[in-house]
Amino acid sequence: MTRLTRRQREIFNFLRDNHHSFTRPPSLDELCRALGMASRGSLYRQIMALIAAGLVEPFTCHKHGGIRLTGQAQGPDAIGEQGLPFIGKIAAGKPIEALENVNYMAVPDVLKTDKSCYVLQVKGDSMIEAGIFDGDWVVIEQRDYASNGEIVVALIENSEATLKYIEQTPGQILLLPANAGMTALSYCPEQVEIQGVLVGQMRSYRSHHPL
Repeated sequence: MTRLTRRQREIFNFLRDNHHSFTRPPSLDELCRALGMASRGSLYRQIMALIAAGLVEPFTCHKHGGIRLTGQAQGPDAIGEQGLPFIGKIAAGKPIEALENVNYMAVPDVLKTDKSCYVLQVKGDSMIEAGIFDGDWVVIEQRDYASNGEIVVALIENSEATLKYIEQTPGQILLLPANAGMTALSYCPEQVEIQGVLVGQMRSYRSHHPL
């Protein structure tokens, strides 16, 4: 079984889940756009690691080139069933993107989407009126946009991640707790980066222990 970083697994999953819909293997620029990655150089390094692992290969039969899965990678045991990346505790004070080597957690299909997802463990009681309690695990669909009223993972000033309802206007972002004893947080749009939207939730009725 090949062990991948979170980002490498995300790229691999995208190629695997979408290869039947490609009219041709996607280029690096197309992959950057599809995955929301700003740095082509960073993607190139991840692709080279996947090539070294025997999971993808360059495709040069058209003028744009492209990346496709190898025959080995299309097998059911290419990287093993590791589950979703378990990133850690929400609001732990470290940007999610900085965490590359993570554990994995089994998650039922009904709690995730067909997009890239990851798991966080909730810390605190700011969302208790939405039924989200300290120690719960939340499944997050990774994306950089959200509709008003959705529960999002918001990275504030590139330092602290928090789970809140979001309300957006052209000049302001409100992050709203689901706890009558707490107040809304107001930021300028450039202070907040959306890192995902809540799509599922899990709870243990035993004592919670970090993975």
